[in-house]
Amino acid sequence: MKTTLIAAATLASFLALAAPAKAQTGTYSIDPTHTFVSFEVSHFGTSTARGRFDKKEGSIQFDRAGKTGKIDITIDMASISTGVTPFDKHLQSADFFNVAAHSSARFVADGLAFDGDKVARINGTLTLLGKTGPVVLTAQRFNCYDNPIFKRQVCGGDFETTIKRSQWGMTYGLPGIPDDVKLVIQAEAIKQ
Repeated sequence: MKTTLIAAATLASFLALAAPAKAQTGTYSIDPTHTFVSFEVSHFGTSTARGRFDKKEGSIQFDRAGKTGKIDITIDMASISTGVTPFDKHLQSADFFNVAAHSSARFVADGLAFDGDKVARINGTLTLLGKTGPVVLTAQRFNCYDNPIFKRQVCGGDFETTIKRSQWGMTYGLPGIPDDVKLVIQAEAIKQ
């Protein structure tokens, strides 16, 4: 369930990067060193279990003037990291992400909603465990800047959503482990 949220969060963050404040029409590639897809889920109502996916890639096509764009992000599900190796292995198992059968998750979007010139929401789909369902990411922050290292424009932001893991067939531990998983995505993408 956590992995599902992380995948959705990572995809959402990448989508958010597709809507730069100063950008012209262009293609942006996800910066894996500044993009993190994290998830949070209640652990039996006692504490919050957190994790993230360390490997992801993707691109964004963005037309700021037309307020349109397309996002396509892929997450390596085996790269899940909670900081606890046995927990990571359980999340990779058939109980949760079934990495042996479904090695990646994919977020695709072409529905960007704006508030003025900033991306406010991204409507897309998440494919996880062989099933595709809708995901809406809400921008908590969005900005573009000229990166002094890359010498190119970088756009990014923080994005959030809450999904129900059961929508993708992840039902292990219900109801003790809740169905709701919060995805938190920090994303930056570099103009190509």
